[in-house]
Amino acid sequence: MTVMAEHGSYLSAEEFERLAKLVEKESDAVRLEFINGRIGLKYMTDGDHSEIIRWLQKRCMQARPDLWLYAGGEIGLLVEAYRKGRAKPDAVLAAEKAFVGQGDWADPALSLMTVEVTSYDSDTDRRDRKEKPAAYAAAGIPVYLLIDRDHHTVSVFTEPSADGYGYCQVADFGKRVTLPDPVGVELDTEELKEYVRR
Repeated sequence: MTVMAEHGSYLSAEEFERLAKLVEKESDAVRLEFINGRIGLKYMTDGDHSEIIRWLQKRCMQARPDLWLYAGGEIGLLVEAYRKGRAKPDAVLAAEKAFVGQGDWADPALSLMTVEVTSYDSDTDRRDRKEKPAAYAAAGIPVYLLIDRDHHTVSVFTEPSADGYGYCQVADFGKRVTLPDPVGVELDTEELKEYVRR
């Protein structure tokens, strides 16, 4: 996940969407999210963050050419059960052209997997390890992949429900990890060791 600053909010989801359009129209460097009733600012990613997404795109395309990994906050998702939230995952895996006609905030039922890559900031624990998995699970997204640069681990969350994901597999960078159906991809995470602070 990219660096995010937070501000308290009493906006409705509709007011947030209008504000997000204005900000994104004026700036290529900032994207807004609305998670757990708070507005978050997603800033530009660092080079290693981008390389991790590139690595994952390549692996997904090799294993599942019928799918596409939409990256860089391209896809906004309606995470309605989570305080009428709006999330911009670092990446979303879905069928090619799944989001045609969806507008700025798409139906999460079209997503097979969401991906977040941690940033080196103070709120990544709450945001990427707690709030985002809760939002994605409540929205019914089958797989949540967390690439954690702080802990040098890959976490695969599955079995979504309104109460969160029922199962989580954690593997250290360098191990093989399986993204189960409906994704159906195996990842060799050795390369991820190159993209962390030492």
